[in-house]
Amino acid sequence: MTTPLSRETLPDLIDDEEVDSLTIGRRIRQLRTDRGMTLDELAAAVGRVPSQLSMIENGRREPKLTLLQAIARALGSSLDALLESAPLDERSTLEIAVERAMKGPTFQALGIEPFRIAKTVPTDALKAMLSLQGEIERLRDERAATPEEARRANVALRKLMRTQNNYFEELEVHAKRVLDAVDHPGGPLTQRTASDIAAHLGFTLHYVPDLPQTTRSVADIKNGRLYLSSRLASKGDPRTAVLQALSSRILGHQEPTSYADFLRQRVETNYLTGALMVPESHAVPVLQDAKADRAISIEDLRDAYSVSYETAAHRFTNLATRHLDIPVHFLKVHESGTITKAYENDDVNFPTDRLGAIEGQMCCRKWTSRVVFDVDDHFNPYYQYTDTGNGTYWCTARVELSSEGAHSVSVGVRFDDTKWFLGRDTPNRGVSKHSVEVCCRRAPADLEQSWRDHAWPNVRTPRTLLATLPTGAFPGVDTTDVYEFLEAHAPR
Repeated sequence: MTTPLSRETLPDLIDDEEVDSLTIGRRIRQLRTDRGMTLDELAAAVGRVPSQLSMIENGRREPKLTLLQAIARALGSSLDALLESAPLDERSTLEIAVERAMKGPTFQALGIEPFRIAKTVPTDALKAMLSLQGEIERLRDERAATPEEARRANVALRKLMRTQNNYFEELEVHAKRVLDAVDHPGGPLTQRTASDIAAHLGFTLHYVPDLPQTTRSVADIKNGRLYLSSRLASKGDPRTAVLQALSSRILGHQEPTSYADFLRQRVETNYLTGALMVPESHAVPVLQDAKADRAISIEDLRDAYSVSYETAAHRFTNLATRHLDIPVHFLKVHESGTITKAYENDDVNFPTDRLGAIEGQMCCRKWTSRVVFDVDDHFNPYYQYTDTGNGTYWCTARVELSSEGAHSVSVGVRFDDTKWFLGRDTPNRGVSKHSVEVCCRRAPADLEQSWRDHAWPNVRTPRTLLATLPTGAFPGVDTTDVYEFLEAHAPR
């Protein structure tokens, strides 16, 4: 878990930056020119040669304390004035910024040697250089936020989740504090309680028809308002959007600056939302009783807390290993066969790319997550045993609909742990050898022979696999729409 930089630590960082040699030198020059003194006159007043003072004013030499005191007296000022944090004039500020940029990695990578900024260099030229440097850094950061970088970040995050058995104690503590603050008794969390949580955090809820299309909610932190779509009820659980937005505020999230930051925030937000809707203190005894009765069921967890199957499945993975000593795996698979979410700590052999990423890979056709799409019975859960190269696994799965199409959500365990679950007596069996290409990733030989040279499909590439994350922006969100929306709805 990362902790945002506290305001108490900021003054120290600012002070360190303000008193560097560049800033001191420019302040000396600013005071000297304000008093109408030439460099030669100041040099004579302090007993130094002009070239030495020139190097000090240009930040190329750090003056000793005694010399600074002499310069301050000659300028009719004080040592404190030379070291103060008051802003410099525009020209001096620009010169310092360009000097620092020339010492940075962007100028160095371009092979630009540092040069002296003469008085004859126009101020507009300095502004142009800084603008170009900022744009180069923005493009560099954007190129770094490639799908490969995203996959690496996802792999690292999944390893962390596996190390902690997908259980984050700090987030559980956050959830308990919030629920205690609104006197939640346990069991299903009502819409009224969600509103109480919003009020506890200083927000009022406002349902509007014109919420920006790229958002699920918009928080007006300045005015304590949380905007949600008035059409939300027809699309899903209205509590989820409220709690996800509030979870970000509870955790103090800042604008993500990288895919790793964005993915961590998303995991934390979803986790805390689940912990609020299915409280640990209430759910664990329920699950422990179900294990004692050998009757664990994701459907029962879903129904007990009035949540979606996916939320119940996620929440089960949070609690199963920590409190039930059951390693598990979780899969969410699009109807196209693409894995969109995955987690495991039971050594199931997920397909991965060369970086170790699972998301974006094709799920084996023989796995429960794919087979369930062909099952006609959508009322009852589908169970299946699957023999894999890592042993036999049992899974339970359901298909849920979304704006992006149908997805299957499945939870699985090793064969030895099947005894704790309802559905263990299923006759459904599968054999998967997806680590061997001929299992299902290649067509049957006769079909391939007939069509390999006579077919050319045009792949439908998901936009999210190609999207980049510009630094300082919310991924996938049109910030202009958001800011115009807030401006229009802000209280007058």
